[in-house]
Amino acid sequence: MRNTWKIYMLALISFVVSTSEFVIAGILDRVAASANISVSVAGQLITAFSIANAIGSPIVIMGTAKMDRRKLLMLSLAVIVLGSVLTFTLPGFGFLMVSRVILAVGSGVFVTNAKTFAAKLASPGHQAGAIATVITGFSAALIIGLPIGRVVAAAYDWKVIFLGIGILSLIAIFIVARTIPSTDGEEAVPLGKQLALLKNPKIVIAIFVTFFWQVGYAVLYSYIAPFLIGVTQMSEREVSIALFSFGIAALIGFKFGGLMTERIGVHRSLLSSMSVNMIALVLLSTIARSTFVTIPLLMLWAFSTWSAGPAVQYNMVLLAPEASGIMLGLYGSIIQFSVAAGAGIGGIVAGSSSMLAISWIGAASVAIAVFIQWGPFSLIRHNKFRKNDELKYYSASGEERH
Repeated sequence: MRNTWKIYMLALISFVVSTSEFVIAGILDRVAASANISVSVAGQLITAFSIANAIGSPIVIMGTAKMDRRKLLMLSLAVIVLGSVLTFTLPGFGFLMVSRVILAVGSGVFVTNAKTFAAKLASPGHQAGAIATVITGFSAALIIGLPIGRVVAAAYDWKVIFLGIGILSLIAIFIVARTIPSTDGEEAVPLGKQLALLKNPKIVIAIFVTFFWQVGYAVLYSYIAPFLIGVTQMSEREVSIALFSFGIAALIGFKFGGLMTERIGVHRSLLSSMSVNMIALVLLSTIARSTFVTIPLLMLWAFSTWSAGPAVQYNMVLLAPEASGIMLGLYGSIIQFSVAAGAGIGGIVAGSSSMLAISWIGAASVAIAVFIQWGPFSLIRHNKFRKNDELKYYSASGEERH
């Protein structure tokens, strides 16, 4: 098998394992009904996944830094198989929570190493494209996996989705064993070196911008299916259409965000994207009462949220270009912690107030991000992309739960 096809294979497997993360938001109401819990409590499954991904995955990756990369890919897939089997077979919310943690660590380790491996398989000068290909598989889990998951859950029991993920992951273990070459590990970056970057106040401020922007996304995204059903009274078919439209708009928004950052710079790109994002969330809270109005607003929200991704990520890299890998890893951890916080806050609001209030909370969080970026703490104004493959990679490699 040529290396190009091996890279596409890693992207396809990344799609399968990443679906285990994204699909839960689209079937949260069904998971809650099955476990006999409220939707707000079920939302903590997303919180648990994100925290485990943000903390557990880096620990495992650092602890296995010298391990053969092929064996690590296979091990992470075995962990995903275990998590999927537990999800499918064991009853009760407690076991479901444990399985989400297992799936989070397995998928986080696999996707991270798949990107690294893709870069090694690529020919010189094409490493960035190889990494972007793997990330396309990750993003496709949101665009395709989320609505398909809703359709499968409507036709069968929602646990069938995880049975399928487990079977496909098991098959992937044998495929990786036969096609991926053995590769030595690398020295892990010391934790002290990573934490030293936090002494830079500009990086800390960039972290806050990223955090509040992403919380504004996660607080509604985590409960998107209950929101659509409860607020707009959508049917199952309409919810599936809405989720698919959301994914398409997110993909277009991400591509557009890269172009916009190149044309007008990080600062103005972030302000415009996040401002539209905030407006879309307010409109979802005020006028989204019918399918005809809600789906276009949902697409506007997805488009504006994802269009900020390239600028946010590029902003992080610009602040420490000598440690770009560490900064991108830090970005990923911030995203996961933001999703955990957003899901937790959304659960509290949904349980104590209403689904409609979730969108208002999201708008408020994005408004904080806009203030930090726009105000006296503004970091980078009118920056332009340098036209070389390395920086084009940063534009193409967003991993939002988006």
